[in-house]
Amino acid sequence: MTEYLDGALMPTGAAAEPLRRATQYTGEPGCIADARAFAEVFLEQLRSEWCVLIDARSRGDLLLLVSELVTNADRHSHGPYVLDLEGSKDEVAVTVYDSSAAVPRLFVKDPARIGGHGLEIVHALATEVIVERVPVGKWIKAVFRLRP
Repeated sequence: MTEYLDGALMPTGAAAEPLRRATQYTGEPGCIADARAFAEVFLEQLRSEWCVLIDARSRGDLLLLVSELVTNADRHSHGPYVLDLEGSKDEVAVTVYDSSAAVPRLFVKDPARIGGHGLEIVHALATEVIVERVPVGKWIKAVFRLRP
C-alpha cells in the first residue's frame, strides 16, 4: 500500500531495515574501550532513531558482550578484526570477524579457573551464539535480546 504525505510518496506496511554499523580495529591499545564506545553510540542511535527503550541493565550487558567478543578477537587473531552491530526494536546482533580460524572453546564452568570465562559470559548473555569459519578466519555472532 502507498500513502501520500505532504506530496511525498510513502510506502506503508513494509518492514524497516535494521540499524547496522560496523567498524574495524587493528589491535592497538585502547581498541576494546573504543569498541565499547562505538557500541554506546550505536545504542544511542537505536534509541533515538528507533525509539527503543534500553534500560541500564540491557545497556551494561550488551557492552559486556561486545567487550568479551572483541577481547577474544584481540587476543587470538593475528590481524585486524571487525565489529558489526545490527539492531532492531527487539534485539541487537553483535558479530566479530577476525583472522583466526580457531573456533573458541566453551569450557566447563569452574569458578576456581583463572581466565577462559569469556565465551561462558557470551553464552550467558546471548539468546543465540553462532561461530562460522570463513576463508580468512571466522566470525562469531551473538544475538542479544533487549528487555522491554
